[in-house]
Amino acid sequence: MHFGELIKTIKERREIMQVTQETLAELSGVGLRTLKQFESGKGNPTLRTLQKLADVLGMEIYLKLKNVSHR
Repeated sequence: MHFGELIKTIKERREIMQVTQETLAELSGVGLRTLKQFESGKGNPTLRTLQKLADVLGMEIYLKLKNVSHR
């Protein structure tokens, strides 16, 4: 899953839970401006930032690593 898809999923969960951007930013420790940028498709969130947002929303992030051989 691409970070953009993760952000979309986090935004959808936030809206379903009726949590404002302001509340999510405050509870997660992520800046409001940063959160707004992510949700509008700008910026490049770190995995740590995504995890902070997911934690507040009761979500888990699973990553799948792909083994690429160099030939």
